[in-house]
Amino acid sequence: MPRRPWRCYRRFDTPPYTRKEYIRSIPHVQIPKFTLGNIHGKYNMVYRLVVMEAGQISQNALEAARLGAYKYLTRKLGEQNFFMKIVIYPHHIIRENKMMAMAGADRLQDGMRLSFGTPIGRAARVRKGQTVIVVKADESQIEIVKEALRRAASKLPLKCKIFVEPGGN
Repeated sequence: MPRRPWRCYRRFDTPPYTRKEYIRSIPHVQIPKFTLGNIHGKYNMVYRLVVMEAGQISQNALEAARLGAYKYLTRKLGEQNFFMKIVIYPHHIIRENKMMAMAGADRLQDGMRLSFGTPIGRAARVRKGQTVIVVKADESQIEIVKEALRRAASKLPLKCKIFVEPGGN
């Protein structure tokens, strides 16, 4: 079975760890662009991907969702016929108390002594009903945009819904 390192971080019950002045090695944000497509286009529909439960979304999952939706939209519609934006930002820094699991590891690690952990990545904390991705496009492309957002939702660890509403700019 493949290792899924982020499954432990889907829920949260501690305060966010965001004070960068106290953290020695801050992981970089791995999302190169938050706005994609034609920013100045005129669109008459807004499509939103909304999470249905509170939780954390890792930067890796956000990047996978962004890339999957963007590639599908550019292949089907072209670069100039839509606008897509990632609304949330991964502020929270994830820590891990690294444990060795091999022969002789009991002599090399401290267990729970000084177990604050080292930074390993970032995550965005979201509330129930918060928008993750916004896509603006024309009404004639409703099925293509909904399929792109469905593909993006499959990459996220939380349940999501797609909302379609009129209005654009």
